[in-house]
Amino acid sequence: MFERLIMYWVYGGALAGILLLIMFPLLTGSWSVPLTLTFFHLPMYMLHQYEEHDKDRFRIFFNETIGGGKEVLSPLAVFIINVPGVWGVIAIATYLAANINIGLGLIAVYLAVVNGLVHIGHALLFKRYNPGLVTGATLFLPIGVYSIWQFQLSGSGGFAVQAIGIVVAVAIHVAIIAYARAKGAFPSETQNIASQKKGG
Repeated sequence: MFERLIMYWVYGGALAGILLLIMFPLLTGSWSVPLTLTFFHLPMYMLHQYEEHDKDRFRIFFNETIGGGKEVLSPLAVFIINVPGVWGVIAIATYLAANINIGLGLIAVYLAVVNGLVHIGHALLFKRYNPGLVTGATLFLPIGVYSIWQFQLSGSGGFAVQAIGIVVAVAIHVAIIAYARAKGAFPSETQNIASQKKGG
């Protein structure tokens, strides 16, 4: 069962994301705007993950490009990165925002913003589409910027929580890169990028 969960988590996530959006007004009706936006990043991210991971395309794409043909990302690694590493982090950020400091909801916001920027940077670098690019650019960035603005308007987006949000989001993405490098990714960045440009 766990093996099937690892292989097909993205479809349950996409259905859960749609359900959460349907129930969103009921669940968040009495919440503050910053807390509502923090929670909104969970179903939004789930829909992004469908574009990214349907048919295992991101793992295949990553291994072909960044991995240079090596299997640096396994199905288990993708599961850990996206379920506890995304759903779990956003859930924790929501609880922290509700119970400790509303500004800590920016962890969820910057997780999406940094991911959107990574998708765009990868597209510019390789001059081609990468799985997740469309939702990363059209959802994560505009909604992320709007969310940051709303945190500022509410007085809950001070320097400290902004820094925490950015550091956590960047650290998660750096950890993924470090893991991939440890597995043999980036064998020859310059040569790999050049070959991808020729192929595109």
